Amino acid sequence: MAQNVRSARRGGSAKKVKRTLTSGQIHIYASFNNTIVTVTDQQGNTVCWGSSGSAGFKGSRKSTPFAARLAAEQAVKAAMAMGLQEADLIVKGLAPVVSPPSALFRRWVCVCARLLM
Repeated sequence: MAQNVRSARRGGSAKKVKRTLTSGQIHIYASFNNTIVTVTDQQGNTVCWGSSGSAGFKGSRKSTPFAARLAAEQAVKAAMAMGLQEADLIVKGLAPVVSPPSALFRRWVCVCARLLM
């Protein structure tokens, strides 16, 4: 009897569909404490993401430009494995962090451009 119940539970699994995309958007949200990088398709559905915390940094080290660069690399490499070839870059955050003269902003643009080439 127990075998019949257990075998009935196993039969209904569906296979996961592998997602491919050629173009998308890279959203970068920068705050004083963390940086979150999200890669989406053109409709805005999240494909993959990375953050300074998920890159292995804790505490005050999450707010460094180096941690932000590793988070961007992690997210963009995962997206490139899915076939991403071109992307729009959208940056949001606090004014001192995101303003165009900021060195952190220039690094994000360079990292994303370099990884997509």
